[in-house]
Amino acid sequence: MQSRLVVTVLQVEGLLEQSESRTLQPFVKILLMWAGSEAVEVEGFKDEEGEGLSPVLWTVLQEWRTRIVKGSCNPLFGDQFSCVLQEEKLHHINLRMEVRDFDKFSRNTVLGDVRVPLGQLNISYPLELQEDLKIPQKDLVGEVLLSLKFLPTSQRLEVGLLKVKTVLSEISPNAALYARISVQCNQFKLKYQKSSTVARCLVTVFNEVLLFSLPEVHLERCKILVSIYETRPTSKSAKQLIGQLSVGKEKRSEDEHWTLMMRSVRQPVAKWHGLLI
Repeated sequence: MQSRLVVTVLQVEGLLEQSESRTLQPFVKILLMWAGSEAVEVEGFKDEEGEGLSPVLWTVLQEWRTRIVKGSCNPLFGDQFSCVLQEEKLHHINLRMEVRDFDKFSRNTVLGDVRVPLGQLNISYPLELQEDLKIPQKDLVGEVLLSLKFLPTSQRLEVGLLKVKTVLSEISPNAALYARISVQCNQFKLKYQKSSTVARCLVTVFNEVLLFSLPEVHLERCKILVSIYETRPTSKSAKQLIGQLSVGKEKRSEDEHWTLMMRSVRQPVAKWHGLLI
């Protein structure tokens, strides 16, 4: 009657301690995700296990977090969240719930996740679900056209942020995007750089180049991490992470884009990359 979705996180059972030096501090992060497109193709895009992903482009409608329960492998929550959701949208909606271990000094560890397709359930009445945690996976939320150029004489790396393609669930005149790009070479982390802020649309054009000075001549490892954020002046939070991508090389392997860049020294090489969350 009210077109309102209400989600209550009750309990998590059977978590395992990750370290003897510290106790678990679990919480649940909830993402309400909408399948905005069913025909998005990212050339050569694969998941972490090397398998091709279904060509669906998602967008995050809502993001919630429960409180943290310290020192428990079977935490009780009882946290409730709600939002307005039209019934005709239900068959395009997935509820993704991640159980995370909070760490104040580093990135929170994802212990596992559960995905609930709302369109396959009758949630007109209260429905209680108990699901096994699965190995966490990323979702495709966009594409980024990135260019790379290596200058060997000056030991510099040029990262060009050209375009960002996403799905919009609604048009907001105040929404804008910016990128935070960081580079880590061998064990040395360079200072991150931020792009300018550009008004968000289906294809947001940046055409901006950021320059990084590399510390060493011989690069065993190099990782470029691009994080795309949305800002809205009217929103409660100053920024929201849209998605991330990484490209680079390890000791015995390297991404195709990195290989193409090293073959075309002093020439920019552009390639589309999947944006994940």
